[in-house]
Amino acid sequence: MKILLAVIIALALGYFLGSCNFSIIFVKIMTGKDIRELGSKNAGLTNTLRCAGKTCALLTLIGDVLKSVLAVYLAYWICNLLRPDSNNHFIGYIAGLGAVLGHIFPVYYKFRGGKGVLAGASAFIVIDPKVFIAVLAIFVVVLYISKYVSLASILSAIYCPVAVFLMSLVVAEYSFKLSLLYFALSVPMVALIVWKHKPNMDRLVDGTENKFSFNSDKIIKKS
Repeated sequence: MKILLAVIIALALGYFLGSCNFSIIFVKIMTGKDIRELGSKNAGLTNTLRCAGKTCALLTLIGDVLKSVLAVYLAYWICNLLRPDSNNHFIGYIAGLGAVLGHIFPVYYKFRGGKGVLAGASAFIVIDPKVFIAVLAIFVVVLYISKYVSLASILSAIYCPVAVFLMSLVVAEYSFKLSLLYFALSVPMVALIVWKHKPNMDRLVDGTENKFSFNSDKIIKKS
């Protein structure tokens, strides 16, 4: 019963905090526009940078990272109160999944959000920083070589469960059974993120996907 209660609380915490989409919030504050009607119409960091500029993108980055970090941290804290003598590492994955669900389907914004990449990756800052670093490294390398944020996001997301398993089994020295559990718990987050990138995958195949650039001539000014 305590495990079920911890799972429900962690999922709810992640979802309601994840639903705070800072791309929508800061673009609205700084430009008066809805980011979901601009550029690629995605409420995410890259579209924010392209359409609203570096300051707005930086604020979005900070907000979306902190919401996932806070969700996982609070989930661990509550779970440790409920089950003080148990291994509660699994609960971070539940909170992380909730944060991704909230970011993609935000209850505060008619369930139209972003693609969950930053929300999902940031959860690992608390769950397992080594996994976060490994996934970030893959993202940076692929982005540097290809200049496609979408391709970097997809490949780093797919690598995430592999990193979870290896870090759990080899570095943290968890049992094979626990490492496999953590691997399985990370898969739903990845599946959601990759699924949200289907239009990007189609454009990558067609050769019409936009490449990444820090410079933009599409920045919207507040009227």
